[in-house]
Amino acid sequence: MAQIELRGVAHAYGGATTPETNFAVQPVDLVWKAGGAYALLGPSGCGKTTLLGIISGLLRPTRGSVWIGGRDVTALGPRERNVAQVFQFPVLYDTMTVYDNLAFPLRNRGVRGPEVRKRVEHIAGLLDLSSELTRKASGLGGDLKQRISLGRGLVRKDVAAILLDEPLTVIDPHLRWQLRRKLMEIHAELKVTLIYVTHDQLEALTLADQVVVMREGHVLQRGTPQALFERPEHTFVGHFIGSPGMNILPCSIEAGEATVANQRIKLPGPLAAATQAPGTYQIGLRPEFSQLTAERPNAPALQVTVRRVAELGGFNVATAELGEHVIYAKTRNVLKLDTEYWLELPEAHTHVYREGQIVEASP
Repeated sequence: MAQIELRGVAHAYGGATTPETNFAVQPVDLVWKAGGAYALLGPSGCGKTTLLGIISGLLRPTRGSVWIGGRDVTALGPRERNVAQVFQFPVLYDTMTVYDNLAFPLRNRGVRGPEVRKRVEHIAGLLDLSSELTRKASGLGGDLKQRISLGRGLVRKDVAAILLDEPLTVIDPHLRWQLRRKLMEIHAELKVTLIYVTHDQLEALTLADQVVVMREGHVLQRGTPQALFERPEHTFVGHFIGSPGMNILPCSIEAGEATVANQRIKLPGPLAAATQAPGTYQIGLRPEFSQLTAERPNAPALQVTVRRVAELGGFNVATAELGEHVIYAKTRNVLKLDTEYWLELPEAHTHVYREGQIVEASP
């Protein structure tokens, strides 16, 4: 395992003459520490697979450099970088047995004899493949094939990192959950550097210690799953992560007060001082922190009308209207339809954004 660094990396498929606004990956500096579990999360076309290809050596960046284990590997190919990559569709030799597929990366690097068997049997045990070793790969289901593909990356002791490009997308949802859990167990045991590309927030937030959220080639935020959930630094992050996503309410701000759908609320002092610059402002509040009460609370609040309530196990998801805006609230309270309630805006969980970026409260 090794630390991976991207220094000023950017990429354009049209080459260096491409306008920077059209780059598939905008200039970025990132560090992935050795042994960590990381996820690149974002919608299709945001640049995450391109970034993974740059790390693996399948692509050479238009700008910047790639460092693995303290060594500049920008000009080196995948084999010389000593990384393993697992793709969305399993890459196997169908005519080989499971054992030979797992052994192939070792034999290809000159490993022979008992060491091959020792490593293959160990990895097969971790992936619940021990009973399948004598079977031909061609007769196996998608989940088993993807386990073999993963095992081919894990079988080498000297691998610097495992790069996974949406490896669970084509697998049945129940089996996907099992394989995701197995992947977490393997990472906990082997502590290999792992970078996982996905558009699925559940996969990213459950697998990774740190998540990098991308959109349109830009890295919008990097942080722990908890940090991304509790304090999104961009409205896109707030909306993309969570189900339902963060409530984003356009507002105007003047003299320390915000106006949302003709209702005015007072901002906390530090935020009031930080929102004097001109621009387009929004208030963000997650449904999990959106409390609806019949009585007006002491904290800042907006009056909304509840239109629908969906029962989801131990809680309800209420859909409310605030002027032309729709608000979602997760609550255990019993709510009446077509009735007005107060939506409390707790200071600790209410964020203000300017042009989509979070506003830092003045000290």
